[in-house]
Amino acid sequence: MTEHESDKPELIEKVIKINRVAKVVKGGRRFSFSALVVVGDGRGRAGIALGKANEVTEAIRKGIEKANKSMKKVKIEGRTIPHPVFASYGSSKVIMRPCEAGRGLVASMPTRAIMECAGIQDVSVKTIGSRNPHNVLKATMNALYALKSFEEIAERRGVPVEKLRSAMAIGGTSQ
Repeated sequence: MTEHESDKPELIEKVIKINRVAKVVKGGRRFSFSALVVVGDGRGRAGIALGKANEVTEAIRKGIEKANKSMKKVKIEGRTIPHPVFASYGSSKVIMRPCEAGRGLVASMPTRAIMECAGIQDVSVKTIGSRNPHNVLKATMNALYALKSFEEIAERRGVPVEKLRSAMAIGGTSQ
């Protein structure tokens, strides 16, 4: 193992859905596959992608490569998210709420995969509307990208970070 390979974090890869598509041609049916994949480093970075190929393993490999390129940083506060957030994609809607330590992941399968890959351990997620895994994943990623850290919120409001944290802990406002 070289010096550069040891610096790279071990990536968590999860296959969410594999779909077989048949194309009818003169000689019969031609099958191709698509694989919906989630990749993350377990420390606040996650990405999703769809890989397509004539074989399942090749579709998964392509999906993982695309997901690696699409990985973005998400805001994490300890083991959970900094604040509640709502996002949608198509007719899928996702509501995410932070939880106290030890509560665990309360989420549907596609959302749970993203949370595990990103390294979020305590969060409650409710999926509303369409349960299509593609749209649920994209809505979840939109919600994660919409998160702001306590420092960003406090700076924008002109409030000390400690005051904001204590107000969020008791469910009040910082004003």
